[in-house]
Amino acid sequence: MSKILLTGTMTCAPSEVDGVLSLLPTHIRLSRAEPGCLQFDLWQDEVRPTEFHVTEVFRSEAAFQAHQARTQSSDWFRVTGHMARDFRKSSA
Repeated sequence: MSKILLTGTMTCAPSEVDGVLSLLPTHIRLSRAEPGCLQFDLWQDEVRPTEFHVTEVFRSEAAFQAHQARTQSSDWFRVTGHMARDFRKSSA
């Protein structure tokens, strides 16, 4: 069983930044509490405030898929689901 690594950026419109920031702490807390989550970092770019960077590490593909399923029904996805994402997923 190999670990899953996801890295990349999510970009929102300037008018959406406050909405993303308001949900960020809860999304991070819930993601870090998931079984199989080894690392979950999500932060706003200091130079380009409409960009948010992510680094996720999950113990297995199953744990990563469980995370994806949880987020699909969350407030986070309701607000950010349409935003441009440039993510790279790999296994180690």
